[in-house]
Amino acid sequence: MLGIIGGTSLLFATLPALEKRELATPFGTAELLCGKNLVMLMRHQHNRPPHRINFRANLAAMALAGVTDIVAFGSSGSLKKEIAPGTLLIPTDYVSVTDIPSIHDHAIEHVRPELSETLAQTLAELVPAARFGGVYVQTRGPRIETMAEVQALAGIADVVGMTVASEATLACELGMNFAALCTIENYANGLGDEVLTYEHMLAIAHEHRNRNEQIVHTIIRHLS
Repeated sequence: MLGIIGGTSLLFATLPALEKRELATPFGTAELLCGKNLVMLMRHQHNRPPHRINFRANLAAMALAGVTDIVAFGSSGSLKKEIAPGTLLIPTDYVSVTDIPSIHDHAIEHVRPELSETLAQTLAELVPAARFGGVYVQTRGPRIETMAEVQALAGIADVVGMTVASEATLACELGMNFAALCTIENYANGLGDEVLTYEHMLAIAHEHRNRNEQIVHTIIRHLS
């Protein structure tokens, strides 16, 4: 069963009509949107900022609902000039400079690339300019990274966000295949001319709402 995790980039997209369901887990309750062969989860439910998200409850709920494959949308900042805002990037590796939650506390698995490769093939026609490959680095949030942090992170990664590495880790621990689709909303702090604010990120999400909506429906059509 396909699971889709959405965030800021899907706030303005028209999503499938699904049944809302509260699912209790050993780590808390999570709200799912359920349909035939499809489960969606909006990670910022109850208006939680990144550092307040209950990742363990979210991913455990998806596993209990029968999800086997997860595609997570992640609003991200570019750490490289050649990765311009508006780009879509499918990362194949992850770095974290903050704590990563765990279900088992002894997991040694790593995220496998097969679903990422399938996602890239699925989107090749719809978004031929999507980039396959690259490293996503996760910071804690909720504040935007400082310019000094951005300079340091650019040496080890291509894009930066606050959620996807945690979700990738937990999905792997729970036996679910995982792929991320990073929507690049802006250059990271100091790389571009704009002053980064949450309102700016919302404006970019609104600008790309039709594209993101098409991508969601394409993923559902081909992967569910």
